[in-house]
Amino acid sequence: MAGVRLALAAGWTSLLAVELLASSEGIGYLMVWARQLFMLDIVFVCIVVIGLIGVIMDRGIGLLDKKLVHWPHPATAEIRRGPRYQGWQRLQPWLLPFALVALWQLTTEQQWVDANILVSPLAVLATTVKGLLDGTLISGMALSLGRTLGGLVLGGGLGFALGLLLGLSRNSERVLGPTLAAIRQIAIFAWVPLLTAWFGLGELAKWVFVALATFFPLFIATQRSVANLSPQLNEAAQVLRLSLGQRLRRLVLPGAAPGIFAGLRLSLIYAWLGTIGAEYFMPSNGGIGSQMIGAQQLLRMDLIMACMLFVGLTGALLNLIGQRLEIRATRWRHA
Repeated sequence: MAGVRLALAAGWTSLLAVELLASSEGIGYLMVWARQLFMLDIVFVCIVVIGLIGVIMDRGIGLLDKKLVHWPHPATAEIRRGPRYQGWQRLQPWLLPFALVALWQLTTEQQWVDANILVSPLAVLATTVKGLLDGTLISGMALSLGRTLGGLVLGGGLGFALGLLLGLSRNSERVLGPTLAAIRQIAIFAWVPLLTAWFGLGELAKWVFVALATFFPLFIATQRSVANLSPQLNEAAQVLRLSLGQRLRRLVLPGAAPGIFAGLRLSLIYAWLGTIGAEYFMPSNGGIGSQMIGAQQLLRMDLIMACMLFVGLTGALLNLIGQRLEIRATRWRHA
């Protein structure tokens, strides 16, 4: 049920992204059309409708989850390591990828598919090596990673601070919580027309877009982790007469660390995906997303796939960095 909930949200967001990029109908197309005519009232109405549909879908799946999954779930903070491979077993996870690449190469060599649509893996590898040697891929990747880091610091920092505030203060949660919960249901790509109207098409708009993508994962994880801490910690803080800073450093942050780092991992991935989306939707002076758009206009499928390879590897690397940070900060959770 958790997977269905995530899949529904991802599908709704992806649909809007497609309609913003290339469509002649749909609410995403309506937003682009209104943005081009600077009819921001229509853009706002579309954003409200998108948010309402998101709320209805999320609440509907939540009610269905409560109805179907009614048995108790044991709570545990332990994270078990995956299976350890020894000897020839270490090659098992690579068998399917190698088989698919070999099949891919065979289909292109035998001309079973059009090479202009699906180029061979060797051509992609050659383009990747060439891009590394002449520095085009490296420079584009560096610029994209800079936008990722800037947006992560801006949005993730604000999300962490606000999540901490709402987790510690019930009054703040009652005042701000419902509004933020409603805004969270608005698909991230629905903000593109407004961001371009408010901030233009420069670097600031891209940073704000990435910041929006990273804000909610860290905000929600921090708020829920702090709010769900044991009430006995508050009693301990009162007995020890700890100040707010001491309470945060000694009790709150260590106890909420697992959830906070889980949110940080999500924010890292969302920051990277948001960067690629920003470079797609807004004109960019460089960046890996901008290079993919240029390659698409030139029908350079080899360059597109080389960029896709870099995007995938970078996403995997960011996820690995998030895992390592979480493991080092919460060693006690891992068996």
